[in-house]
Amino acid sequence: MPKDSPVDPRGPRFSAWMTTVILAIVLLTGWWRLLAAQTVLFAMCAFISLKLNPWGHVYRYAIQPRLTPTTEREEAAPLRFAQGVGFVFALIGTLGYATGFTTLGMVATGLALVAALLNAALGLCLGCEMYLVLRRYVPALARPQ
Repeated sequence: MPKDSPVDPRGPRFSAWMTTVILAIVLLTGWWRLLAAQTVLFAMCAFISLKLNPWGHVYRYAIQPRLTPTTEREEAAPLRFAQGVGFVFALIGTLGYATGFTTLGMVATGLALVAALLNAALGLCLGCEMYLVLRRYVPALARPQ
């Protein structure tokens, strides 16, 4: 997995707000194709690069220039891990909706929505916290990349 540069933490929070909106729309409408698109987005960010996130581009070019500069940075590895966790829940949700297991789709999407909303509103990234806990017990995660 290639290493991404440290990021302005306000960017992932903006992306979490956009993800929250998308997941809420899916829950309200059952529009599983939108959830499938979010699944692909999670996969691209988790397995290729955070730089592929279109919401990151919106933040970087439209919002960040209007904000007070910050020197605060977050490492990318926990964020990418969190995107991988989002990918798993979104994939389960997509498969649930697409195959008629609507309850499974709703539960998986609801769990992803709660995680996205916690990140957006409170800055609490559950996937990032999972990464930090796992890093203590999984030597491969502790190695510098």
